[in-house]
Amino acid sequence: MLSLPWEYTAGGFYVASFQIAVDCIMSSNSHTLREFCMSSSVHGFELLRDERIPEINSRARLYRHIRTGAELLSLENDDENKVFGITFRTLPMDDTGLPHIMEHSVLCGSRKYPVKEPFVELMKGSLNTFLNAMTYPDKTCYPVASQNLQDFYNLVDVYLDAVFNPLLSPYTLKQEGWHYALENPEDEMTFKGVVFNEMKGSYSSPDSLIYDQVIRQLFPDTPYGLDSGGDPEKIPNLTYEQFLYYHRTFYHPSNARIFFYGDDAPEKRLQMIDAYLQNFEYKQVPSVIPLQARASQPRRVRLPYEVGTEEEAPRHFIALSWMLPEVPDAHEALTLSLLEHVLIGTPASPLRKALIESGLGEDLTAANLTLDLRQPVFSVGLKGVASENLERVEALILETLQQLADSGVDAETLWASLNTLEFRLREQNTGSYPRGLFVMLQALALWLYDKDPIEALRFEAPLRNLRQRLTQGERLLEERIRRLLLENPHRVTVILDPDPALAERRATAERDRLEQARAAMSPEQLQQVVEETRELKRRQETPDSPEALATIPTLKLSDLEREIRRIPSEEHTLAGIPTLYHDLFTNGIVYLDLAFNLRVIPQEWLGLLPLFGRALTEMGTARQSYVQLIQSIGQKTGGIWTQLFLSAAPERKDAEAWLVLRAKAMLEQTPDLMALLQEILTSVRLDDAERFRQMVLEEKASLETRLIYSGHRMAATRLRAGLDEAGWLSEQTGGVSYLFFLRQLAREVEQNWAEVQARLEGIRDRLLQRQGLRANVTVHREGWQTVQPALSDFLAALPQRAVLPSQWTVQAPPAQEGLIIPSQVNYVGKGGNLFEAGYTLHGSMYAITQYLNATYFWERVRVQGGAYGGFCSFDPYSGAFLMLSYRDPNLLKTLEAYDQLAQYLRTLHIEESERVKAIIGAIGELDAYQLPDAKGYTAFVRALLGITDERRQRLRDELLNTQPEDFRRLADAVENLAHHGRIAVLGTEPALQEAAQVRGLNLQRIL
Repeated sequence: MLSLPWEYTAGGFYVASFQIAVDCIMSSNSHTLREFCMSSSVHGFELLRDERIPEINSRARLYRHIRTGAELLSLENDDENKVFGITFRTLPMDDTGLPHIMEHSVLCGSRKYPVKEPFVELMKGSLNTFLNAMTYPDKTCYPVASQNLQDFYNLVDVYLDAVFNPLLSPYTLKQEGWHYALENPEDEMTFKGVVFNEMKGSYSSPDSLIYDQVIRQLFPDTPYGLDSGGDPEKIPNLTYEQFLYYHRTFYHPSNARIFFYGDDAPEKRLQMIDAYLQNFEYKQVPSVIPLQARASQPRRVRLPYEVGTEEEAPRHFIALSWMLPEVPDAHEALTLSLLEHVLIGTPASPLRKALIESGLGEDLTAANLTLDLRQPVFSVGLKGVASENLERVEALILETLQQLADSGVDAETLWASLNTLEFRLREQNTGSYPRGLFVMLQALALWLYDKDPIEALRFEAPLRNLRQRLTQGERLLEERIRRLLLENPHRVTVILDPDPALAERRATAERDRLEQARAAMSPEQLQQVVEETRELKRRQETPDSPEALATIPTLKLSDLEREIRRIPSEEHTLAGIPTLYHDLFTNGIVYLDLAFNLRVIPQEWLGLLPLFGRALTEMGTARQSYVQLIQSIGQKTGGIWTQLFLSAAPERKDAEAWLVLRAKAMLEQTPDLMALLQEILTSVRLDDAERFRQMVLEEKASLETRLIYSGHRMAATRLRAGLDEAGWLSEQTGGVSYLFFLRQLAREVEQNWAEVQARLEGIRDRLLQRQGLRANVTVHREGWQTVQPALSDFLAALPQRAVLPSQWTVQAPPAQEGLIIPSQVNYVGKGGNLFEAGYTLHGSMYAITQYLNATYFWERVRVQGGAYGGFCSFDPYSGAFLMLSYRDPNLLKTLEAYDQLAQYLRTLHIEESERVKAIIGAIGELDAYQLPDAKGYTAFVRALLGITDERRQRLRDELLNTQPEDFRRLADAVENLAHHGRIAVLGTEPALQEAAQVRGLNLQRIL
């Protein structure tokens, strides 16, 4: 038994009284009461609440499992994208990352499904629309989603057995958590483990580090003061006994919140859950999150973070953060959300604006409101701050808050933020994620802390109440600024100082620890480490038996739709502009996309395009300042923004390159939307040098953050830059080349603004006009009758100029490249063009990449190599094939794995069941669930690329008929990549120096 580092208090009247009830029911002396309870139950559950929630068009039924006390929230609606989730309150006991490692480990085999990784088997052959698990500071969630009913039931059953009956062998901890790696007694001993390397990557990112420290420093006396993800320096302290104890303690039904959402049968939900829960009895789990005692005065903490070299002007991070009182209900949660949006939600928000315009830093950091802790946190800060300005940043934040509390929040800002929040609540747009997943997390924000989960989902009454009180002149936000922030002494200031020696100190400390551990081992113990390393490798390389694999429930090919899914589309011409219309139910919202052809832009101006897109909505117009414009957008629409669409196209060398202006509004707001769009496109201001400089610095800081946090994406962009024009364009506008451009542009804005402004105006004059314009509208049929004439008038009023297309010349980066960043891990990429290597596109490629990601790359790079992730991707339009790793302790070994892929394909004997799984998984990717706006945009993109339904159907037919020889047919083209492929690695200097000697990489420090 382990002693816990804090004291638990009783769970209050609810837990105590429920325990008495359970004891009474289960007692042999309470036969009558037990008979009564059991007779009124449904599959072991008693119904507590049964209500309608119009806000999410659902019937909500809240149940309690009689035997165990587990609560189940069942939401019934017509959403075909069904969601299940089971959540446990999981409190960290130390900094070893036990909650995080356990999240990984329970998905590595269970009693009913005794394969090495059921999670991966599901990845291979499921139609899931979500399949993952997430660790938070106080909970671990296991959600799944699927549109296919049988697939959904399969996912639910595998996850239930995983969390309640995991195998959890010592080798699971070694693989997912940490272990000493030593294949031969004379080798150098190292640490390996998936979570160990994942958290090394996290601790290398200053943006992640500062927010992690904000939470830890605000809650020093509670579990929040510990790292649920794991400190890499502490992870090797975790023992197998602690590992098992943790699961026994926290992964019990009495500590579970169970969630269902969608159109599946409500009673079946209870039946499935009771089949697992009936094997347990009630247990009082010590998982109540204690309250942090309020501090009497603010605190300040300084910590180092990794940088590559000594900087001429060292860049510091600083964040001010407050612990707030518990949120009692949905009314207060909505008020706090409004406060956050008012203060920092847009470039016009007063606190964000004051910080950015101060010139004291480059961009915000740790800026958000965290409502999913028992005591919420509000935090705001700046990155890229000079040492002498740290005090000024802190003073500016407090002064701005004081001014807002005294003078009041600007009414236009207030109503714009409220309209934005209301639009988001009503639209329920969760992008590519299932709506039910977000509903679950929303419910947990109260439910996890023993409050009402149903109330958390209602917003009409809180919204009505909030609007009424604000209309009556109540200073709700000003009062909270004063009480929760200015007069709240429970505040911490966290400062991160750049330390170019930190990486070496960490590496030295790790080497010293390993050497000391090795020196303390007897020869017999050292040999045991060797044997355990070899045994772990043997287990990882040994495939699951056919009998074990047969336990994983799968679909059949006959369960799949053979026909492609078509999106309703109509071609129109409005005011001479080709316009695509999609008749889809959008709940009264109109979605509009305007695509401007980038072929008119000279090559030397391409790097300005992302900033020009931002300038359209963030620099104001002839009539409105940028603050007023952002307020107008917030008040009168659901949002206006831009994005670049850059893609290779089938059977064409040239890329499709467009700047897309996207907008959405309630149907009755159509006139306001059109008026705003016309104002933006015809009178955008591009003469504010200081505002543009701020945007350049924000963009630069954001990109530098991505180098470490999403290094695999940056490596992919770098690889693609040498493979096709679309990849090169993406690199110029979002990759390492773009970062170099931004650094130079920041100097140009200060030294030669007139030239920069002239280029921006040149882009406007060439781009924002009718030539080459395409429009796209998604709205229901009745709404189209309203939108069509307004859109036609709007398009007719746009200027038209004759502009000749520009010629672009692709300038590829070095073919073998190592980019040095301050990180403890690497992001390793290699790739090439399969079409140029002789491969002909075939629909089977979708199944092949699906299979390789779940087998070869998962096993070689992640499981055996210890990286957090490894995968391949293929662009069916250009032929670009990329192999990438994420938070990888290796470099050369990973490149060797990439080069051995061709041999793997040649000798592959794929079982029939594996072939079927690969096809099913690929179909799941192709048929990914989409909300109406995403469907309309997808159809628009297909039209721009010239992708016909006939082509899609042909590739689908080929996919459904994927054969083993299709895998082997790919081997020759992949073999070409082994010898001639491009390499791009973002990583640590020592690893890259070694790779430069072995692989001849060209090295360049980029951060």
